[in-house]
Amino acid sequence: MNAQVLVLNQNYEPLNVCNVKRALVMVITGKAEVLEQNGLVLHTIDDDYRAPSVIRLAALIKRPRPQVKLTRREVFIRDGYACQYCGVRTRDLTIDHVMPKSRNGPHTWENLVSACKTCNHRKGGKTAQEARMQLLREPFRPRAGAYYTIQRKLNQSLQEEWAKFIPGFEPLNSYSSLSYGGDD
Repeated sequence: MNAQVLVLNQNYEPLNVCNVKRALVMVITGKAEVLEQNGLVLHTIDDDYRAPSVIRLAALIKRPRPQVKLTRREVFIRDGYACQYCGVRTRDLTIDHVMPKSRNGPHTWENLVSACKTCNHRKGGKTAQEARMQLLREPFRPRAGAYYTIQRKLNQSLQEEWAKFIPGFEPLNSYSSLSYGGDD
């Protein structure tokens, strides 16, 4: 029941990922149709159901473009797991406030960067200029790509049945630069 199911909009646009139980409820109530099945069979008192792998909604859902959530992980992904002061690529990073919190620096995309422990310690509660350090790239708010919502819900593997509905899609990779739609 915890298997993942790809949910497509009526126009076949990938919308979300849900579990088998939620997908079956939508299919049984007529809110969705099964396009692909994953081979599992679910037994109830009255019937047996083949578990869906891909479903399509019966009605078109209009949704706003997803926004990238401001989390440590998302800042690291935006910065390519690289220190924004010295450029070293590592998984052992910290978050640095460009304008320090002690000087009322906001907790926003435009004020947060990835930093190695050495650079973060060296900078301390100073601005980059005061610490005689330079940012390699100005921080920015990333745009969510078309598959942002789905990427974040995958268990690191793209199911075979989903490939024809998400052309060119690859599972989220820690060092991937394809995670966002661009640098706008």
